[in-house]
Amino acid sequence: MKFTRKNPTCSNSDCLYSETGFPEVGKKPVLIDFEDSVFERSAYEGSDGAVFARDVSRRSIGSRIHRFINGENPIAKQNCERFLNLLREEVARPRILVIGGGTIGSGADKLYSDPAIELISTDVYASEYTELLADGHKLPFKDGSFDGVWIQAVLEHVLEPASIVAEIHRVLGTSGIVYAETPFMQQVHERAYDFTRFTQSGHRWLFRRFEEISAGPVTGAGVVMLWSIRYFARALGAGDKLSRLVSLPFFWLRYFDLMSHGRKVADAAGGLFFLGRRSDEQISARSMLQYYANQK
Repeated sequence: MKFTRKNPTCSNSDCLYSETGFPEVGKKPVLIDFEDSVFERSAYEGSDGAVFARDVSRRSIGSRIHRFINGENPIAKQNCERFLNLLREEVARPRILVIGGGTIGSGADKLYSDPAIELISTDVYASEYTELLADGHKLPFKDGSFDGVWIQAVLEHVLEPASIVAEIHRVLGTSGIVYAETPFMQQVHERAYDFTRFTQSGHRWLFRRFEEISAGPVTGAGVVMLWSIRYFARALGAGDKLSRLVSLPFFWLRYFDLMSHGRKVADAAGGLFFLGRRSDEQISARSMLQYYANQK
């Protein structure tokens, strides 16, 4: 791929976009290989590419109720600080890629407000927060282009999570840092675009070509119960709005997560995080049994 003054063009002369340039949505290039993607080219004709309505600003009544019920994400906020500090130990002005940055992830606000970093935010739909549109299975960047990659609540929505992680490994520099959050005990929440869940051990194996810095649960069994109440109501015929209201009186369940500690939390977690450093070595399959035993 090469860039022109107008928009990016494909450097392969056989490519459909070698002369006309890639399509654009809101002056943002759509760098998606539609021949090998779940996304349709037609979805980007005259729209932002979103397959259903999204509250990008997170200010709607539904989003506010969701935050009240489930709470904020202090784990991500703490990890965002640590993520940035680790990067600044290596480089003064780190270059960071956000995969799935159409909305600002809970706890990730500093990525978008810190002027001391260079942020490239991507997603499969256009928003005020995205520089370009890309499918994470085939990132349109050169090897070693970034110092850090942030991928929050994305890996459950892709067909091949291992391919995404391989791409992250490719575009990171030698000592690059990755931060990922992925659900474990959580119901379907992106309709047809929801595919996978991970235990903490499964999440670690997914990032087996990375040195673990820190890992653990993001939410515990209390939030899992809240989701279960909501989806129990949905299973009985309640719509999305009504099911949220049904779970509203039980918001207090999430406070039990503050009293929970240890490995049993991860075994019942709503979601998990992984903070790691790119490595040229891979952990062994045999190490995974001990990995579970070592969780405190």
